[in-house]
Amino acid sequence: MARALIFPGQGSQTVGMGRALAEAFPAAREVFQEVDDALSQKLSRLMFEGPMETLTLTVNAQPALMAHSIAALRILEKEAGLDVENCMFVAGHSLGEYSALCAARALSVTEAARLLRIRGEAMQAAVPAGEGAMAALLGADIEGTEKAIAAAPGTGVCEIANDNAPGQIVISGERARVEAVCEKARGFGAKMAKILPVSAPFHSSLMAPAARRMEDALAKAAISAPRIPLVANVTAKATSSPAEIRALLVRQVTGRVRWTESVAHMAEQGVDRFVEIGTGKVLAGLVKRIAKDATIISVGEPADVEAFVKG
Repeated sequence: MARALIFPGQGSQTVGMGRALAEAFPAAREVFQEVDDALSQKLSRLMFEGPMETLTLTVNAQPALMAHSIAALRILEKEAGLDVENCMFVAGHSLGEYSALCAARALSVTEAARLLRIRGEAMQAAVPAGEGAMAALLGADIEGTEKAIAAAPGTGVCEIANDNAPGQIVISGERARVEAVCEKARGFGAKMAKILPVSAPFHSSLMAPAARRMEDALAKAAISAPRIPLVANVTAKATSSPAEIRALLVRQVTGRVRWTESVAHMAEQGVDRFVEIGTGKVLAGLVKRIAKDATIISVGEPADVEAFVKG
């Protein structure tokens, strides 16, 4: 049985995330304390108690999701004997890529938290509030979405941000243009178009200022070779090169998250068991639609740890 570890992205955050793990396991408390220290902020209290509107801010949600993922991973390592080096790949959705690199020991928890705080600040600052938007096109495919973008009126930016799974495409760009593409999308295969409750047009060329800031931050960051390969969002291919990882993390800010291709690549390489580590079960749902024969388990709460140990 070949296993891959996968890590969720923004949107999965919820008040109370990680609290039960911290109450039950010292390993989780250690991770949360390390993140709090790295950011000089009681992020763990915000995770456990809210308020939701503050937790959802990009600057908080990104390091919080990483903290929950790594806390759950450390518990699996201590309680279930999970050895990352016995897995084939790590991968993460958008900011989850930082969690994946931390899991594979390419980034320390402190370094990942600091980078994600900078990433969140930079992405939020790149486009004035209200000027950008993202939308999910359900039932759509890449070809139909590209046609809808070409057919929609206006000249503003609108690009494919995420290829999440068959029938789930996310577009990103200037608000008026994204809304225009949503209007056209039904004529090109989409069953529904839904504006997403996000604060900026992530994974679009409008994020170029954020990419430049991340290039500076990543140039100074300590990044080691991961103990197992990372399947990168923007290429859907595996890499273990620190220099390439730096470059891919910069490209990822403006580039498309190729999640369908990433999961398909891992399955083609023999992965038949995906373990989603962190908040929620969003990725499990996506993986089921991409690698239909694979086993998928999500681990984010004490009961999930118990099930993993038994399994």
